[in-house]
Amino acid sequence: MPVLLHDATLDRLWGHDLRLDRLTHQEVTELTAGGVPTLRAALLAVGAHRVMIDLPGSTDESVRRTVGVVRECGAGARAYYCAGPEAMLRVRSADPSAEIAMTWTTLVPPRAALLAAVRPRWLNYRFGLVSRELTDRNHRDGLLVSAWTADTGRTMRRLIRQGVDSITTNRIDVLHTLILNSADTQAS
Repeated sequence: MPVLLHDATLDRLWGHDLRLDRLTHQEVTELTAGGVPTLRAALLAVGAHRVMIDLPGSTDESVRRTVGVVRECGAGARAYYCAGPEAMLRVRSADPSAEIAMTWTTLVPPRAALLAAVRPRWLNYRFGLVSRELTDRNHRDGLLVSAWTADTGRTMRRLIRQGVDSITTNRIDVLHTLILNSADTQAS
């Protein structure tokens, strides 16, 4: 059963140096006192809001199960998937209509054959790689640009100026304030 957890182990949050992928759902629930939600529960909790599902380290089986839960919850139109090319090829195979944000970790553009196979809507870059030229090139190629993980206001402002379409952050409060202030400035 797919669950939501940033870490590969239960060590940092619960003090159990156990790999999540080697535990049953019942074991995870017992070891965390129910602190790790299932994907199903999360999709139901967010209602009609869009959800990015990050799948680093995924396998064929975990992708099939994840895509299956998204489908069962009727969330296909509001969920999109993120990870490197290998994982996104798995998602494309499991769901030909999936929205994909393919993580790309170099300034060298993805090869045309890879783009044709994955058919991403987004390219997802580490924030330090993003420039106006990179954003403009991707936009010309019909791709949206997302950047991760920007946690300072300075970095977020820079990414906004460089035209990114999405910013992943642990500081949603800072990003929200910047967006509100930007909207207020534009309205003036």
